[in-house]
Amino acid sequence: MDDLHALRNFSEELPTRHEVSPLLFVGHGNPMNAIEENEFSRGWQAMAEELPSPAAVLCVSAHWMTEGSQVTGTERPQTVHDFYGFPDELFAVEYPAPGHPGLAKETQHLVRTTAVTLDSSWGFDHGCWSVLKAMYPRADVPVVQLSLDMTKPAAWHYALGQELTRLRSKGVLIIGSGDIVHNLRLLDWANPDGAFDWAQEMNEKFKDAIIKNDHQTLIDYRSYGRGAALAVPTPDHYLPLLYILALKRPAEEIRFFNDRVIMGSLSMTSLRIG
Repeated sequence: MDDLHALRNFSEELPTRHEVSPLLFVGHGNPMNAIEENEFSRGWQAMAEELPSPAAVLCVSAHWMTEGSQVTGTERPQTVHDFYGFPDELFAVEYPAPGHPGLAKETQHLVRTTAVTLDSSWGFDHGCWSVLKAMYPRADVPVVQLSLDMTKPAAWHYALGQELTRLRSKGVLIIGSGDIVHNLRLLDWANPDGAFDWAQEMNEKFKDAIIKNDHQTLIDYRSYGRGAALAVPTPDHYLPLLYILALKRPAEEIRFFNDRVIMGSLSMTSLRIG
């Protein structure tokens, strides 16, 4: 079977729709959001109620970091509890959404930037399931995760995101899950509702560039200097944003929600495109 024939078969599993799916970037924050009813989990729930019903979800999470690109290809992915030091109640959570091997294979064929490997060992990490548990609590929407190749620069991730555009016309809700500002070493545990001045400033600078469609500045985020070094000490939680911005069409509306910096240095700011 040649590539074109294979791609046609995989595409038939997700028929083209008349309208393109919206895009989401979510600040997922603390894993405890998965079991707490709070303003952030309610924000995710409210957003899901506004969205058209997706055929499937493709999630790019900050918590699946790899060498090379991988996509979950199993029918029943596991719930990955990729954290420690939290209550047993959190470790007991399962999110039994089905996988979607057809979508995984279509993603594999659409991406030309790099070879994408089908993975059977990962599943849904908390960057994915903690949010989807609030959005789709019945776990009845198929989900696929795409990994972050941490050997590549930001511009490479943006370019890979652009190659996923065809999935938007097939009812796939593409979600980037991370945090625009994410510095765990500087968290202010004594002030859960507070924000450091530099964290608030960087959150607003990133938002301003997003609104202006200034994607090149966001790709070259280190040009912000010391503020960016504090806000993005490692790129893992920032990169999922670039996948979502890469898929934005010029005239599409942007709307922010859960828009707050907490614990000094953690941004929950989320956004919908389209």
